[in-house]
Amino acid sequence: MYIGFDYGTANCSVAVMEDSKPKLLPLENNNQYIPSTLCAPTRESVSEYLYRFMGIKPSNSIGEQVLRRAMALNREEDIEVVAGDLQFGQAALELYLNDPEEVYYVKSPKSFLGANGLRDGQISFFEDLVCAMMVNIKRTAEQSLQQDIVSTVIGRPVNFQGIGGDSANQQAEGILSQAAKRAGFKNVCFQFEPVAAGLEYESTLTADKTVLVVDIGGGTTDCSLINMGPSFRHLSDRSASLLAHSGQRVGGNDLDIHLAFKQLMPQFGLGSKTLRGIDMPFNQFWNPIAINNVAAQTEFYSDANLRALEKLRHDAADPQLLSRLIHVYHETLGYQIIRHAEEAKIALSSHTHHTVNMALMQDLFEVDISAQQLAEAIETPKEKMRDLVIEAMAQSQVKPDAIFMTGGTARSPILRQCIEQQLPNIPIVSGSYFGSVTAGLARWGECCFG
Repeated sequence: MYIGFDYGTANCSVAVMEDSKPKLLPLENNNQYIPSTLCAPTRESVSEYLYRFMGIKPSNSIGEQVLRRAMALNREEDIEVVAGDLQFGQAALELYLNDPEEVYYVKSPKSFLGANGLRDGQISFFEDLVCAMMVNIKRTAEQSLQQDIVSTVIGRPVNFQGIGGDSANQQAEGILSQAAKRAGFKNVCFQFEPVAAGLEYESTLTADKTVLVVDIGGGTTDCSLINMGPSFRHLSDRSASLLAHSGQRVGGNDLDIHLAFKQLMPQFGLGSKTLRGIDMPFNQFWNPIAINNVAAQTEFYSDANLRALEKLRHDAADPQLLSRLIHVYHETLGYQIIRHAEEAKIALSSHTHHTVNMALMQDLFEVDISAQQLAEAIETPKEKMRDLVIEAMAQSQVKPDAIFMTGGTARSPILRQCIEQQLPNIPIVSGSYFGSVTAGLARWGECCFG
């Protein structure tokens, strides 16, 4: 049995082929999409839980060292890891929101996998994170199917990072592949996410077309220009029909981060000054919400930075704002701020104004955001997405017959208008914003394992 597996930045989903059509499987409370989140009592609990309660051994000596260190730290802190301690998806989010200070919460670990400068221990830990999520999904899918799943096609972006090139891609794909094999998949192959989405759109065509697939997900934007249609549909080797690819780590998370920075972080001191009239340092307001940047998160939540924040509060003209930022530090609230920004972004796709209500300690405040302010806040990531379309067109020098937009972030009218302006008079079509990649991966599974 094989599945198509979209291990996404925002959500994960899997599909099987049933009666020659992809069928997405329920993964959490009958929902076909499970948020890409994990929650545990401590960081060290993840590796111990994976070993003790999921029965997954480390893949190498580095993994064994990570596990031994984790178990030792848990004993030292008098933390007993018990069944049910590791939560996934919406359950993980709710656990974090109920008590953010007392848990270890991770959203979108896929964003970290291609990061530069990761040490062997960090790579091994990320492999544990991904493996735990994959085990949960695989076992849930097997329970639904009442069959063992032994093979999978996993989607991957064209580029996991904006920098790092092939080495970053190899590192990220290596983590995903090793995690999948530890999770119990005997056969693992990969397909570009925009190509997979294109395969699903191709199933609806009655004539051959050249299609630009623009996949704007939570973590990456990818473009593929593909010749597709009835003449290509049953080919096991599609390399000749793939005309161009471009991709970068810029997606829905980046829109949320930029909106949070511009519109929410002033409530935490961004733009304020010290008593001597000096601007507060930029990084102190960017790093806590840069949830897709390992280095930024590590720097903000370090012991040394707490001392720096305390000094900034002492020197601040408005110390109350810095007190809010210190509260973010103590309770690891960066994810909550981004969640507010994401909700605002979604609301502003169909409304002209949205009010964010925030509560910190006994401190209640509101932030009104307009659709115009959203457009201004996301200008930088929007331009990066536009440049990827330009790059794909430059590679191929071929004008598409249609543009197929997919990915949750592709619903944004601002981004759709941007692409319309770049490629005028070319029809833009959409299928399932969330399910096209998963369905296409299942279709590609027929070529790999059918």
